[in-house]
Amino acid sequence: MDEAYFRTMLFDFYGELLTDKQKEYFDLHYNEDLSLTEIAQSEGISRQGVWDIIRRAEESMRRYEEKTGLVARFGRERSLIDSLEHTLEALLPHLEGEPRTMAEEMQKELTELRHGI
Repeated sequence: MDEAYFRTMLFDFYGELLTDKQKEYFDLHYNEDLSLTEIAQSEGISRQGVWDIIRRAEESMRRYEEKTGLVARFGRERSLIDSLEHTLEALLPHLEGEPRTMAEEMQKELTELRHGI
């Protein structure tokens, strides 16, 4: 996964563990695409101060990920679901009767699992 996507996933998984300022500045910079200067001006602090807060937030989230591995596990589970869905799609045209019904039920369950993740 690319760095921007990984950073977004870190924030999705661990953002609530950050301080309010870390959460706000990280979100403004990476999700709202505000520059460090724009954030600094609106908050009345230096550009370097904003960067330090964002950097510490990212370091914290990376440490949480090192300890828990939740983002990595999410990625592996998502890949496995994708693989199973593709396999079922290829298999379904060749099935009839009860095996087809079972495969279609598996497809529904995988869809529910994907939306639950």
